Amino acid sequence: MLKAVLLFAVGLVCLIKGGDWFVDGATGIARRFHLPELLIGATVVSIGTTLPEVMVSTTAALEGSGSIAYGNAIGSVICNTSLIAAITVAVKPGKVDRKALGTPVVCFFLAAVFYAGIAYTTGFFSLATGIILLAGFVVYMVVTVLQMKGSPDHSPAGAESKEKDRPVWLDLVLLVVGAALIAIGARLLVDNGTFIARELGVPETVIALTFVALGTSLPELVTAITSLAKGHGALSLGNVIGANLLNLVLVSGMAITVTPFQIPEGVRILGYNASLVMDIPVMFAVMLLLTVPALIKGKLSRWQGVTLLAIYAAFCGLQFVLPMIG
Repeated sequence: MLKAVLLFAVGLVCLIKGGDWFVDGATGIARRFHLPELLIGATVVSIGTTLPEVMVSTTAALEGSGSIAYGNAIGSVICNTSLIAAITVAVKPGKVDRKALGTPVVCFFLAAVFYAGIAYTTGFFSLATGIILLAGFVVYMVVTVLQMKGSPDHSPAGAESKEKDRPVWLDLVLLVVGAALIAIGARLLVDNGTFIARELGVPETVIALTFVALGTSLPELVTAITSLAKGHGALSLGNVIGANLLNLVLVSGMAITVTPFQIPEGVRILGYNASLVMDIPVMFAVMLLLTVPALIKGKLSRWQGVTLLAIYAAFCGLQFVLPMIG
């Protein structure tokens, strides 16, 4: 147990430093090529911080643990939105670029409706489902890159000078090394955090939706806090929304394509699979709460962050209470 705790701490250090370097590299590239931070956050940063989910879910699928692969994807979306984005919004709400925000939001809900449709109708994620999700990832990246062309840079005046003084190769090194540290740190945290949880007798379904989801979402959390501290709130919001989409189309797509699986039968609510009654509806609810007011008003409000944090606390609490009731 002591070894697991120490490795858990090492993973946390890797995540913190990796997040710092990754944000520096991403914002440097965004400003150098006059790209909006929200868009760069929804693509480059999102892919980097979603790497842990890809590795964990694909590995879990290969090992025949569909509950981990499935719960990690949905749990990460809920965690990203109602914990990570919520902290950013609660601490520093502000204006958003509705045009830049629109693409990742629309793409997310299209993917979520397709994902939920499969879950509620057949309950089996087939090879075809995995391929369609991966195709959705490709389409999203192409559309977003095309949208980036000609998009004005919304960085503060004079903010480019520091990045311009730094050579482009250094930005790329910071991006790559930061992503590597994030992936290594997340893996150490997930492996050892899961081991500690199991030693304490926590059920696997709960581990997937809480411990694993939180562990693989730590890169987004670190990136969000680092971005907020460095004054890049748009990068943080774009990262969270982009990461949510990638959790469905890339993370789930990879896991399903490698090994198709049935929706895991875990805790039941009123005789129905808890995932269908609670997990998927909560996923939709928190994303709607975060994005709809932002798209309508063009800004985020502190009440959204506080409400989302309350929802996440209640969701995690129920994950531990329901197995005892069942």
